Amino acid sequence: MDRRLRRAWAILGSAVFLVIAPGFVAGVVPWWISRWEIHEAFFGIAALRFLGWALIALGSIGLLDCFRRFAFEGLGTPAPVFPTEHLVATGLYRFVRNPMYVSVVSAILGQALVFGNVHVAEYGAIVWLIFHAWVLIYEEPTLTASFGHEYTRYCAAVRRWIPRTRPFA
Repeated sequence: MDRRLRRAWAILGSAVFLVIAPGFVAGVVPWWISRWEIHEAFFGIAALRFLGWALIALGSIGLLDCFRRFAFEGLGTPAPVFPTEHLVATGLYRFVRNPMYVSVVSAILGQALVFGNVHVAEYGAIVWLIFHAWVLIYEEPTLTASFGHEYTRYCAAVRRWIPRTRPFA
């Protein structure tokens, strides 16, 4: 496939996948759980709501950046049906291997803090456990098979969930 055509499909596919997957997981489901009704702040600490808004904002920005990188640098999407041609190890990926998942969970936990809803927080923990299992069972073996030494070198330098303090070169 021509590079420009592949990039166009990657952009379109990433945009659709962004709305369908993270949009559902981090937007629709928390709304179903909370109806976005504000309850008393956790532990009576109103400042936690500001932390929640920060997590939502950072998660949203991180998610958009990751999707952009998949389409423009990787020439693919996060969806397994149209994977990237190139390993994406720039931007937030220089600090943590799974910034897209970290961003989604951050947005969910941010909503839990904003709305003071323990059920949304529990949902966020369940989502992270599902992401963790997916990464171990599917993503890491698939990426190792696709990118070989380049990916194993990356894994040795960048942790799954806890960001590095210095960017991976």
